[in-house]
Amino acid sequence: MEIKRYNKNHRMSQIVTHENLIYLAGQVGYGDTVTDQTKSVLASIDELLAEVDSDVSRILSATIWLASMDYYDEFNAVWDKWIDPENPPARACGETRLATDDFLVEVIIVAAKK
Repeated sequence: MEIKRYNKNHRMSQIVTHENLIYLAGQVGYGDTVTDQTKSVLASIDELLAEVDSDVSRILSATIWLASMDYYDEFNAVWDKWIDPENPPARACGETRLATDDFLVEVIIVAAKK
């Protein structure tokens, strides 16, 4: 049961794979709006999943943290265009204080390999 760690430093790995599962570190986005940050986060997720031969259709679960639940509809407007409607993941969404006040969105993903 091999465990592989990708894009790691002394504190964390961006990707960890174990057997057929892929775990992504929490992804934060950049930009001034929830829309911009969400697009940035989802682009990062696409890149990381591609690095380990997976994609959005293979996402099993998503944990979404918003700096305010007031951003829920704006986040979902971007998410709904990105997610595979035939294969939606289990999902949780909550409000929390993120690492800096500049971050409005963080998404944590567990996916399956192809």
